[in-house]
Amino acid sequence: MLDHVGFPVADFARSKAFYLRALAPLGYELAMEVSPEQTGGGSHAGFGPKGRPQLWIGTGRGIEGQVHIALVAKDRAAVRAFYAAALEAGGSDNGSPGLRPHYHSNYYGAFILDPDGHNIEAVCHLAE
Repeated sequence: MLDHVGFPVADFARSKAFYLRALAPLGYELAMEVSPEQTGGGSHAGFGPKGRPQLWIGTGRGIEGQVHIALVAKDRAAVRAFYAAALEAGGSDNGSPGLRPHYHSNYYGAFILDPDGHNIEAVCHLAE
């Protein structure tokens, strides 16, 4: 249903560095960056698989409240690697890697709060 999603962050450089490190274990990279000159406004960084930006952050006034984004992980090891990388990149724990059977029996996820306090999740739906 969704092609991509984006939201403003309080400190673009800090958030860009966080997402570069946190998303690498999921196979997502900085797929595109757009300058203020190109947009007529702020800077934007798009993360996703090579050449396919799907998660965008941008300069601007930070969002009040919390955004929740769940990103697909290819396996449970990738969920654990995301969690470790995100913590090392400055994220805060919001739910360590593990099964969440209240969603379904194979729902394996981990939750991190990014530098702006947004709830970023990596999830694998496969049985291991």
